[in-house]
Amino acid sequence: MPLICGLPDDIALSCLARVPRKYHAVLKCVSKRWREFVCSEELYDYRRMHSLSETWIYALCCDKYGKIWFYVVDPNESQRRWKCVPGLPARALNKMGMGFEVLGKKVYLLGGGGWLEATNEAFCYDVSRNSWTQVASLSTARYDSACKVYDGKIYAIGGLASTRSDPYSWDIFDPHTNSWEFHSNDCAVPEVEDSVVLDGKIYIRCQASASTMSSPFYAVVYEPSSGMWQHADADMVSGWQGPAVVVDGTLYVLDQSSGTKLMMWQKDKGEWVAVKRLATQLTKPPCQLAAIGKKLFIVGKGLSTVVLDTSQTGSVDGAMVGTSIPGLITADKVLNCKCQTI
Repeated sequence: MPLICGLPDDIALSCLARVPRKYHAVLKCVSKRWREFVCSEELYDYRRMHSLSETWIYALCCDKYGKIWFYVVDPNESQRRWKCVPGLPARALNKMGMGFEVLGKKVYLLGGGGWLEATNEAFCYDVSRNSWTQVASLSTARYDSACKVYDGKIYAIGGLASTRSDPYSWDIFDPHTNSWEFHSNDCAVPEVEDSVVLDGKIYIRCQASASTMSSPFYAVVYEPSSGMWQHADADMVSGWQGPAVVVDGTLYVLDQSSGTKLMMWQKDKGEWVAVKRLATQLTKPPCQLAAIGKKLFIVGKGLSTVVLDTSQTGSVDGAMVGTSIPGLITADKVLNCKCQTI
C-alpha cells in the first residue's frame, strides 16, 4: 500500500517529511504504515539531509521527595511550555546520579542509584515511538559519570561506584551492536562535576582531593581519536565554575557563585570574558544549560527557562535579557538538560 494514494512514495516522503514534528503523534494515528514510517530511520535521515529537522529539549528533574521526572519542551512553539513525558521505567524513578545523553533518536539513562548501591542498568527512550526499553548494561556500575557523544558512540567516563567497580575506567556504547566496550586508565577520573565536548575532545571537570591540589577542581582531557589523556589548561579550569555548554565552538559557563553570570572562554587569548550578568528576577539557580544553534537555554528550578541569543542579545542597565519559557508550579531541581533533533 502506498503512503499516499495516487502518489509515488518518494513524493509522499517529501510531503510528510515537511509536517512539523509536533504533529507526528497525529500522523501515527492515521494507519499502521504511517506509524512505522514516522518512526523510521528513513524519515529521520531525510529530514536531517534536507534541513527539516527540529530540535526539542529534554530535562531530567528531581522533586522534593527524591522522585525523578522527565520533561520536554518544543522551543519553536508559539506558546512554549514544558510537558511531562510519562512512562519513565519504574527502576529509574528514584535513581540519582544517572548518566543522561542523547544519540540519534534516542535518550539514554545510564547507571545511577547511589554511591554504595550504584547500578550498571541502562534505559533508552525512543522519541519517535514514545517508548522506553532496557538496553545493554554498562560493563560496571557508575554513579555521576561523564556521559558524552563522540563519533556516533556514547562515552560513559568515571563516576563513583561500589568497591567492586573500577572507578578509573570508561565504557563506549555502540548503538549498532547494542554493546559496551570497557576501557581502563589511571587518568580516568571517578569524581566528575561536569563535562563538554570541544574541538574533538572530551573535557571533564573533576573534584580534587584537598590534600593533593591547591584548587578544589581540576580538569582532564580525553581525545577519543588518539586515546590520549592529559590535564586541561589551568586558566581554562579556573573559570569553569558552573554548568558549561559549547555554542559554535565556543565554551560558555554559567557562574552561579555570586548571582548569575554568563562567562565565555576565549581560547585564542587563553582567558575568560564575562558576557554580562543575568537579570536575577528571571533565573532560579541552580541552573543547567542547553544550546540550539546560537541560542542558550538557561533552565532553573521548576524548569523556569531563560533563552538568550548569543549573537543578538540586548542588555538593560547591564543585565542581560532575552525571552523566557514559563516553568512548573513546583520547584523541581533540574539535574540535566539535553537537546534532541529529529
